[in-house]
Amino acid sequence: MNAAIHPPVIQIDQLRTQFGDHVVHQDLDLSVNQGEILALIGGSGSGKTTLLRQIIGLETPASGSVRVFGQDIGQASSEQMQTLRHRWGMLFQHGALFSALTVFDNVALPMRELRTLPEDLIRDAVLQKLHMVGLSPADAQKMPADLSGGMVKRVSLARAIALEPELLFLDEPTAGLDPHLSDSFVELIQSLHQAMQLTVVMVTHDLDTIFALATQIAVLADRRVVVKDTPDKVVAFAHPFIEQYFLGDRGRRALAGMHAAGGGSSPT
Repeated sequence: MNAAIHPPVIQIDQLRTQFGDHVVHQDLDLSVNQGEILALIGGSGSGKTTLLRQIIGLETPASGSVRVFGQDIGQASSEQMQTLRHRWGMLFQHGALFSALTVFDNVALPMRELRTLPEDLIRDAVLQKLHMVGLSPADAQKMPADLSGGMVKRVSLARAIALEPELLFLDEPTAGLDPHLSDSFVELIQSLHQAMQLTVVMVTHDLDTIFALATQIAVLADRRVVVKDTPDKVVAFAHPFIEQYFLGDRGRRALAGMHAAGGGSSPT
C-alpha cells in the first residue's frame, strides 16, 4: 500500500507510559499502514499489551498521542470512541467469551448492541461469520464450556469480525494451541486478512506465528520501538535483544521454517 495515498491506520507519537516512578515507554513512535500485519514483540515488561490497550483506549498514556483512523484517542468523545470500536475487532488471549451465552449469542452480541439490525439479519450474519472461521451451524448452540481451546479461538475471532472491521487486534492469537491447531489458525487469519482486506496488529511471542504471518515487525526495547521493518530486515538489525530473540536455537528453527516456505534469505 502507498502510504502517501493511504495515511497510517495507527499513528503513535512521543508516547510516554509511566506507573509511579516506573517508566515503561519513553518517546515511543510507531505507525501502522493499511494492509499490514504487524507483530509487536518485546521482552517481559516491555509494555506490549499495555501499548495495545492504549491504542484501543482501555489505558491512557502519561503523554504523547495515539491516533487511529486519524482520530486522537485521548481527545475522542464517547460517541467517537463508539464509532471507532465498530471499525476494529479484538481477539483477547483467552477468548473472553461470555460463559452464560451460547456461541451464537456471543458472536451476535456486537450486532445486537448496534440496536439497528433485525434479528433475522443477525442470524444470517452470525452463521456467515461462524462459517468464515470454520465452524458449523451446529456449533452455534454450544456453550463456551463445551468448546476446545481451538474452537474458543475461532468463536472469539468470529465475534471480533462480527461488524466487518477494517482493523483487527490479536493478543497472543496462538497461545495454548498445539502446533497443528496453531498452523490452521494462522492460515485462517491469513485468509481473513486477504478476504476482508484487514490491517492486523498482533502481540505474540511465538516465533513460528511471527514468521508465518507478519509483514512487519516492531520491536519494543529500551522503552521505545527500536526498529519497525520487514522480518528479514528486523532480524538483521543490530541490537542485543533482537540477536537474543531471533538468533537463539528457537529463532533459528523458526527462521529456517520461514525460508523453507519461500520467504526471505537465510541469516548469517
